[in-house]
Amino acid sequence: MTNQIAIIGGGINGLVAANYLARGGARVNIYELRDKIGGACVSETVDIKGVKYDIPLGATVLGFMQDFVFEETGLSSCLETWAPNHPKIIYYPNQDDPINIYRNPEALQQELSLKCKERGDIYQFRQDESRVVSYLQDGYRKALTPSLSHARSILGPEITKRFIEGSAKDLLNHYFTAEQTKTYVGMTVIESGPVSLDSPFSAFNIPLLDSGSVFDGYWGFVKGGIWRVTEELKRINEEMGVHINTSTCIGSTEQLDEDIIILATDPITAARITGTKLSRKDYLGTSGKLTLLFRKRVEWKHKPELETAFRFIFLNNSVAEMERSAQQVVINKSDYEPGYIQLYPDGAAMRQFGLREPFERVIAFVKNISPRNRGNELEQVHHYLKNTVLGHIANPQDLVSTFFMTPRDLKERFLFPGGNIDHTMLTAGQNFCHRHFSSNPENNFYQFGSQENIYYCGAGAYPCGSIAGTNGYMCAQQILQKL
Repeated sequence: MTNQIAIIGGGINGLVAANYLARGGARVNIYELRDKIGGACVSETVDIKGVKYDIPLGATVLGFMQDFVFEETGLSSCLETWAPNHPKIIYYPNQDDPINIYRNPEALQQELSLKCKERGDIYQFRQDESRVVSYLQDGYRKALTPSLSHARSILGPEITKRFIEGSAKDLLNHYFTAEQTKTYVGMTVIESGPVSLDSPFSAFNIPLLDSGSVFDGYWGFVKGGIWRVTEELKRINEEMGVHINTSTCIGSTEQLDEDIIILATDPITAARITGTKLSRKDYLGTSGKLTLLFRKRVEWKHKPELETAFRFIFLNNSVAEMERSAQQVVINKSDYEPGYIQLYPDGAAMRQFGLREPFERVIAFVKNISPRNRGNELEQVHHYLKNTVLGHIANPQDLVSTFFMTPRDLKERFLFPGGNIDHTMLTAGQNFCHRHFSSNPENNFYQFGSQENIYYCGAGAYPCGSIAGTNGYMCAQQILQKL
């Protein structure tokens, strides 16, 4: 078999796949539509009153990447990273004292028992979830095709049913009694799209989003901004001999001379390029992003000393409310339904690295935004979200600018199908062992359609997106086994 490989798409998965294939002896060409490598892991320069400043346009934080990918690609030798070890801070409606989400399960049990009247078993949940996470990480490392039979053989039928095959609703009810605990643990189920918590396989989203190992299951920051991950990987790959072609539109695979083609892009583009007809997929995304820039250091009203803590604003008090809000954007076609807002203190983290920037940024990841409108068309939603975040900040007068992106903006900027950050919804039939586009998944999981020389490793493939590169790594390993 030839070792000449074309990769269409220069995002994190294409770059990681190229890195491993080049080190395995292949000659690799990357073809990127845009004039800048990086996919959704890029920056954009904005002008704030005459001052040029870079903001993260897509991704903001790192955490779903595997530690071995970070090390083996060479990223660990050129990037400085840091993750806060203090508790996350959770705000609920009409609750004066926010909840601290401690890493230590005993401390977390005590906190949730006191503030939420939780009577479930936090420790047992953490123990069982850790088993599933370890199983997933082992599968990533070995590039194993996800399989229910294999999961049952390692985890047993009960844990497999509860954490992989089952519904998130059943999993939450099994371990927890308090609605506020359930909303926090269950929020990842609807993170990219309005997945029903009653849906089979929806439970899997919970351990999945905790299965990164670069920060031991947590999330953190990259000095200078997360876009340096793809910038450095581009440089490393070029030094290894990978040829990167930007501003290059590939309309058909017939344009390419290479015998192996990897589609590291969204599935709709992949289908168009290959002339493949895809079976029905659910793409809808309802997550957006609000970037807030301050002229001075942000001062938080609650626990200001924990300025680098991840903070979550919940606008629902129960799982039923969270589920209803997630679905209302779709059912009633409203512009926005209050759900939850994740706050990433990106600017405070940069100060931890010793950087002194002209502005301090706080990034708000927002749920339940209409996929039909652009940010500049939703002025009232923009205003509401901005004021909701500022309600937790003691110096709102220092806000100088905001930038609002809806799923529609994400679709147009990054080609996310339906505006979905994971390209397809993490729901039944599109999760775990079903998350592929292969006609022969048992023998060639990352194959695209029925053509043996064409592979797919975009965010629509297992495990999912989130600037991890795991899809690209696993796809590359399956190809290298055949070279």
